[in-house]
Amino acid sequence: MRTARRAWLSGAAAIALAVIGGDAAAQQKEIKIGVIYDVTGPFAAGGSEAAQIGTRTLIDYYNERGGVKGYKINAIYADAQSKAEVAIAEAERLLNQEKVDLILGVYSSAHCVPMAQKVNAAKKFMWATVCTASAVFKDKGLEYVFRPQVHTDQFGAASCTFLGERSREKLGLEPKDLKVAIIYEDGPYGAGVAAGNEETCKKLGMQIVLKEGYAASAPDLSSLVTKLRRARPDVILHTGYNPDITLFLRQAKEQGLKFKGLIGHGAGYGQIDKLRETFKDDVNYFFNVDPVAAQLLDPKTLAPGLGDLIQEMIKRYQAVKGPGELPPHTSMGWNNTWIFLEHVLPRAIEKHGGFDPEALRKAALEIDIPEGGTMQGYGVKFAPPGHPMSGQNLRSSPVVMQYIDGKTKIAWPKSIATVDPVLPFPKGHAYAP
Repeated sequence: MRTARRAWLSGAAAIALAVIGGDAAAQQKEIKIGVIYDVTGPFAAGGSEAAQIGTRTLIDYYNERGGVKGYKINAIYADAQSKAEVAIAEAERLLNQEKVDLILGVYSSAHCVPMAQKVNAAKKFMWATVCTASAVFKDKGLEYVFRPQVHTDQFGAASCTFLGERSREKLGLEPKDLKVAIIYEDGPYGAGVAAGNEETCKKLGMQIVLKEGYAASAPDLSSLVTKLRRARPDVILHTGYNPDITLFLRQAKEQGLKFKGLIGHGAGYGQIDKLRETFKDDVNYFFNVDPVAAQLLDPKTLAPGLGDLIQEMIKRYQAVKGPGELPPHTSMGWNNTWIFLEHVLPRAIEKHGGFDPEALRKAALEIDIPEGGTMQGYGVKFAPPGHPMSGQNLRSSPVVMQYIDGKTKIAWPKSIATVDPVLPFPKGHAYAP
């Protein structure tokens, strides 16, 4: 009897261990992703919060449908607080304490440049969704950092190319007679866009009457406004975040600065609702260079099914923030996270045996998405090792948008434009000469 009882106990213990082991295995069926954005501080209102909502709601969407290849996405969210030192500390905490499998996100290029190098040096994987500075990748030889997003050289080139194509028709000026001023916050983001502005505008023969950077935290920009009044540019090309843009526009109006048009470059200019709250119609007819807000595209130009996903993005964003137009940063967070969850992660799991940094690296390098294959219209093909921009998406592209009566329209390129751009400002505009 004792022998039979012992046998029964041994069998029960084995079953219990199997059940416990099965539960443990089930619990381990997840991938941990450390998601870093700024949800407090000045960068939050500049687009970081909108991007985080895009990423978060997409991850929720995937988890509701069973995750990716049977793996739940266990997202651990961190707030960089609009401070570079906090962003770096959070990345280190997520990797070393939380033991995440990769880092995803990052709004500010000032955070992204050092973080990418630290993550790569540790041979961990980073997927950059929003930061744009070309300096993140240029000549860095990064192996484990990838970015589907556009980069600042493209931002700077887009605004000047748009002006070169339309200055004769809209302003009655040959490009060689067009006077432009380039002003920018002097971090990696602003400096990168300004370099792209300078290179392309010079190539097109435009007159650069002023190029000047300033600290994004500057308490006073009146001296910059004075220099602009002396230089008398036709068009101002401005790269900045929400607080410094607000300061500049306020002081420009106070000092009577006049110009015919203004082209912003993402960041603070991507948050037109925030600017309208402060300046009302003063920001009407401003332009902005950014990856396109997905809801502005004709779904017929995109791969099948992407139009439905864009509607899902709109629904989920508005469930969080209420009715209103979605800023471009929402599309960046949603679309660029989707590229990873839909194309990179499944390939790594199925073809390369998991989601360690090497498997993710190999999968990312194999991605080949044609134009129209993502929700922001561009394709995806990453620059390979040995390329000066290794890890950067070579098929990304921005557009030039114009804000007209509270609505966002596409002004360039002509092939997808939804408006004939208004340039110069109409008579009576706050900044019109």
